[in-house]
Amino acid sequence: MFSLVKKNINFDFLGLRTPALIISSIFLLVSIVSFSTKGLNWGIDFSSGYVIQLKFNQNINISEIRNSFQKNGLNDSIIQYYGTNKEVIIKIKDDKDFKKTTINDFLNQSIKGEFKIMKLEFVGSQIGSELREKGEWAMLVALLSILVYIGFRFEFLYGIGAIMALIHDVIITLGVFSIIQLQFDLSVLAAVLAVIGYSLNDTIVVFDRIRENTRTVKKNSFIDILNISINQTLSRTIITSLTTSFVLISLLVFGGLAVKYFAIAMLIGIFIGTYSSIFIASTSLHLLGIEQEK
Repeated sequence: MFSLVKKNINFDFLGLRTPALIISSIFLLVSIVSFSTKGLNWGIDFSSGYVIQLKFNQNINISEIRNSFQKNGLNDSIIQYYGTNKEVIIKIKDDKDFKKTTINDFLNQSIKGEFKIMKLEFVGSQIGSELREKGEWAMLVALLSILVYIGFRFEFLYGIGAIMALIHDVIITLGVFSIIQLQFDLSVLAAVLAVIGYSLNDTIVVFDRIRENTRTVKKNSFIDILNISINQTLSRTIITSLTTSFVLISLLVFGGLAVKYFAIAMLIGIFIGTYSSIFIASTSLHLLGIEQEK
């Protein structure tokens, strides 16, 4: 069986728990401060703006449209194909320079060739606010469901440990988006929910090995059992993270703007999730006082 690490590796991960907790605390603090001062750069899905559907007589290159928009001072539009290469959906944030009466002039000035406006809609801030609220509820329900599931499968303290790791992953992932002011839209929300599931899967694999080893390994301390369990699952964790990252890098490079922020959020989340499943989740069990079975 293919393995990236030696089978009998015995690295002392828990010996690095203090530096790991300090690093995580710094990232969490910076993320929270960024939320408080800068907030998230909400995309049109969560704010107000215009949604425009255009139909052309011939195939159109959305890169040319995007470049033309940028030359005319519009840098944060979202443009993607709609069904065929002859139709596109354009999303533009609400701005004092853009009204329904002036968008036609802007489109005629920026786009070469004949086109027909199939749809021109204004998405109000109230709709964006409702989407934000539903997204927050989705994450809360996901975390509570995970707590119940792990509580039944393992025990309640394992569930608390998993939730601590997941909250850590979500806050830091969103913190990066806040610090760099990357656009946060529905695709990023989907990525955050996917990160929760991905990180949880990694954590459950480690927890399952910990539970098994607490029953079979009797002579070692609980910290030794945590280290043994992490080392035993390390190859699987690294391989899973690498293979998923390769797919996401391909999406980021070749997928275009429509999946750009989704891929970025997933890559950040996978990196943080892998780190937390090794250092944070297991350390949380130690801090919560879980003991090996006698």
